[in-house]
Amino acid sequence: MNTLERKFKYVSYLWDEKKADSLGDDQVALFLYRSNILGADLRITNYGGGNTSCKTLEKDPLTNKEVEVMWVKGSGGDIGTLTRSGIAGLYTERLRDLKNVYKGLDDEDRMVGLFNHCIYDLDSKAPSIDTPLHGLLPFKHIDHLHPDALIAVAAAEDSEKVTKEIWGDTMGWVPWQRPGFDLGLQLEKCLTENPGIRGIVLGSHGLFTWGDTSLECYLNSLEVIEMASEYIDKKIAEKGTVFGGQKVKSLPQEERQEKAAQLMPLLRGLCSSENRMIGHFSDNDVVMEYINSNDLERLAPMGTSCPDHFLRTKIQPLVLTLDPNENLSDSKGVLEKLKPAFEKYRQEYADYYNTCKRDNSPAMRDPNPVIIIYPGVGMFSFAKNKQTTRVASEFYINAINVMRGAEAISAYTSLPRQEAFDIEYWLLEEAKLQRMPKEQPLSRKVALVTGAGGGIGKAIADKLAAEGANIVLTDINEESLKEAQGTYKRDVSTYAICDVTNYESIQNAYKKACIEFGGVDIIVHSAGLAISKPIEDTTQKDWDLLQDVLVKGQFELAKAGVEIMRKQNLGGNFISIASKNGLVSGPNNVGYGTAKAAQQHMSRLLAAELAKDKIRVNVVNPDGVIVGSKIWEGAWAEGRAKAYGITVEELPAHYAKRNLLNEIIYPEDIANGVFSLVAILDKSTGNIINVDGGMANAFVR
Repeated sequence: MNTLERKFKYVSYLWDEKKADSLGDDQVALFLYRSNILGADLRITNYGGGNTSCKTLEKDPLTNKEVEVMWVKGSGGDIGTLTRSGIAGLYTERLRDLKNVYKGLDDEDRMVGLFNHCIYDLDSKAPSIDTPLHGLLPFKHIDHLHPDALIAVAAAEDSEKVTKEIWGDTMGWVPWQRPGFDLGLQLEKCLTENPGIRGIVLGSHGLFTWGDTSLECYLNSLEVIEMASEYIDKKIAEKGTVFGGQKVKSLPQEERQEKAAQLMPLLRGLCSSENRMIGHFSDNDVVMEYINSNDLERLAPMGTSCPDHFLRTKIQPLVLTLDPNENLSDSKGVLEKLKPAFEKYRQEYADYYNTCKRDNSPAMRDPNPVIIIYPGVGMFSFAKNKQTTRVASEFYINAINVMRGAEAISAYTSLPRQEAFDIEYWLLEEAKLQRMPKEQPLSRKVALVTGAGGGIGKAIADKLAAEGANIVLTDINEESLKEAQGTYKRDVSTYAICDVTNYESIQNAYKKACIEFGGVDIIVHSAGLAISKPIEDTTQKDWDLLQDVLVKGQFELAKAGVEIMRKQNLGGNFISIASKNGLVSGPNNVGYGTAKAAQQHMSRLLAAELAKDKIRVNVVNPDGVIVGSKIWEGAWAEGRAKAYGITVEELPAHYAKRNLLNEIIYPEDIANGVFSLVAILDKSTGNIINVDGGMANAFVR
């Protein structure tokens, strides 16, 4: 550990001199490097929060003269993952010339449109609302961050006084103001009145710091955050207790996880009254200290202070009044207890909207809570996808840290409701939402796929994930599952070891689905095996294994899955991967063919029974999926080759020649069949889709 690393206790010093040296004198590359390492520490800023910039001298393509250009994070970006494609390049002088046409606070929205007249780099990302905050300051490198410690200072009752107490005359302070051109003017004014300061605290909002080089800027940011963190730690030590001490005792972690898994589908269903949501659960020490405290009842309704927080978490959470030891096995009874709390929350949100709305405000958005607190158990979040709900949870944890620090300093203050509303329903924020890409067909859906460690199961998981679903991969082989999960980006998948012949194992897989994503919408039973023998060679063990994996496994999987789907009350899909062999008699196939036929008829029976719950049950029948299929890797291929009097190597061509289309069938073709049933044929249940290239003797009609 070098000297600089040892200097910081509350933030991580991540500057790598070799990495920085490899970038040479490329100031934009160094600014991007600084941004990425700042964004890697959630104590400094969260996903999508804050923005960074640098200014360089460039050749004007029209005059060939040297001009100053500001490079700044574009709208909707994230400094932790920022690349050149995510920044905007603007003529600094043109941006400053906008002061000549600015007409005051009512002119903020028009000013954002004028940023486009300042563009230098034609490949620029859309400039964000914070662009003038960087442009009106003279420094080469600037960081605007939302560290928990700084927002705690900014949100403290006597923020300006505390700023002076921590940093003396070296830091400026400006009161809360909505981001925009005028806030840039206020920063410029603060600097003019306080020359030589190292940064500015923005009331209820965050921090601005700067430097002549990227490294100097980075060090300045870390030092300022370190000083605030140390100050807060001393205040907490002096006070002795946090959040008024403990009111509720946490359940043991294993019990918390069990409770969360039971409750998540009910919460998901209630949160999805307008739009289906994906869930996330957190019960770390920071969360538990806050949600179990005496001050929760006072602090939670106050709401968050930093705009980046409440834009993702809504202005305040829903706090459940359930006892931590509530018996959750009676799901109908628990649901009746939960409904009034959700109805009250929705009504209060509607009242907030109607009280604060302007003549031109966008229509009211989904009134359901994003953050749900269950004292003694943990914190739930629900949003449109896993990344958004995870980030919402992280932002609320940031808000907890802010409240913790501000309360230790003096007292926590939140934004007035009108100020919060004016940001939440800002037309510019609405325009940003409207620019979001269209959601994928399976967005907001959770799919559990058995046998997903490879072959057909993995191909199905790949297809569903590619179309927007969250995936729970299950298999009996953990190494295969780890390898499979490694092919997906973060927030797409999880895995659970699952033996479909064991009900407890199935239950554990569903618990994982509930904890990770909130429940399940699509269940695909793809786990299987094949045994090809004449009747005299088919043993009781062979028969039992086929029945257990294919038939009993399907039954147990459906039984446990339906329980969750009914809790959610959102309908669902169950897909059985059966086989042409369930419809067509063939040689040496009595055990396998019988099991596949049972799968098919069970699906028809379930379709009839579950239609009232809007749970659709369908079958995909593969045939001859030799290439890429795990079943064909061993004795099954040898058995089928023997039955047809050919070699194993000749099987793909044999199966292709015998179907009407003369096509080789791949795992991806089966995946397309599943996708069509869950995403396109939304009024189809009790059906069988053959994906076999056309086998006349397998036609179902």
